Amino acid sequence: MMKMIHTEKAPPAIGSYSQAMKAGEFLFLSGQIPINPETNEVVEKNMILQTQQVMRNIKAILESEGVTFEHIVKTTIFVKDLNQFASINEEYGRFLGNHRPARSTVEVSRLPKDVLVEIEAIAYMGGSQN
Repeated sequence: MMKMIHTEKAPPAIGSYSQAMKAGEFLFLSGQIPINPETNEVVEKNMILQTQQVMRNIKAILESEGVTFEHIVKTTIFVKDLNQFASINEEYGRFLGNHRPARSTVEVSRLPKDVLVEIEAIAYMGGSQN
């Protein structure tokens, strides 16, 4: 069974996609960019602030389905400038604590709304209540 996921605590999709899709025991999160859901605006063009907002958006979507960062099994990070990877990695690690999902990181020439970072995630919900 598949279910489209939406929460007001994360920015709405800006195209023909959903914030996430639940498929069986897996939750597939669309790439999250640093949009503040309260203002619907991109946060300041600063890699640390943008990474923090992306991680807050991911957290909100996970929580809407009763799961946490601990349930993430894979992430993909798309970054405008790989030279800023240390800043991204530090902020990303703060949100994940000791949890270390599989991860890919890719430098790209451009991201939606000209943001600096976008992160997508896959979470395994096995054993959760939802």
